[in-house]
Amino acid sequence: MISVKWIILFLIIIVNAYYVVLLVRDLLKNRKKIMTEEAPTGILPISSALIFFGSTFGVSDFATSTALYSKLNWTSIKKLPGTLNTQCTIPLAIMALAYIQSIEVGLITLATCIISQVVGSYFGAKYATKLPAAKIKYYIGIGMIIAAMIILGGRFGILPSGGTATSLLGIRLFIAAIALFIFGALNNIGIGSYALTMITVYLLGLNPAVSFPIMMGAATFSVPIGSIQFVKSGQYSRKITLFTSTFGVFGVLVAVFIVKSLNLDLIQWLVAAILIYTSYGMLKKST
Repeated sequence: MISVKWIILFLIIIVNAYYVVLLVRDLLKNRKKIMTEEAPTGILPISSALIFFGSTFGVSDFATSTALYSKLNWTSIKKLPGTLNTQCTIPLAIMALAYIQSIEVGLITLATCIISQVVGSYFGAKYATKLPAAKIKYYIGIGMIIAAMIILGGRFGILPSGGTATSLLGIRLFIAAIALFIFGALNNIGIGSYALTMITVYLLGLNPAVSFPIMMGAATFSVPIGSIQFVKSGQYSRKITLFTSTFGVFGVLVAVFIVKSLNLDLIQWLVAAILIYTSYGMLKKST
């Protein structure tokens, strides 16, 4: 008999395969424009691999990409939320397939979180594509400050480090569902869900390791839903997405199968500092 876990893994492949078809069709249709976009062709393979190498260990690719792309003007603010979503869809699917198979998590908890974030992403994408650039800057700036505070809270021992549970029931499961719905919507305005999902998991008493299949499993269903809307509207950097969809996967595979573990202390301090610095610039420009 086929288990629920294998059904989830199969659905991950189906949903992301549909996204890949739409993405490839759009890239082929606009192939003459791709290499004229701002991002430097020589640097993109390296940056893509490094961003998603770190993302595999929980270092938000939304945060690092926002800091890099906005400071170096690799894409416009208007296209930034779409780029953050479309660029991570394929690497994220690889992460989810790896973590869901290897880490024990209650299937009802995982399925509830996935469905909640997908629904939030669907409605959030429709709203995000209509936002003006100034609003996008403001929301991303606020989101980066929140992410930095969560990272620093963990570093200073202010925030909880999690419990031992691998599943949720009752009111705690309901709270997780509401939270993941909100995080799915926030993804579409450029606010990553990794840090938010991780702190929610910790607060609800789950084992910290469980945050990985939950945040990556939920995101690998919700992000394609939003990304499809961005691809259809053309509100994303095709060049960045093309490179991250290939070299980003390479970074994930190196992290999962070769490195396997990483001391993140120094990286987290660095990411927090970059987030605060970049958010200041974002909020200053949006006012």
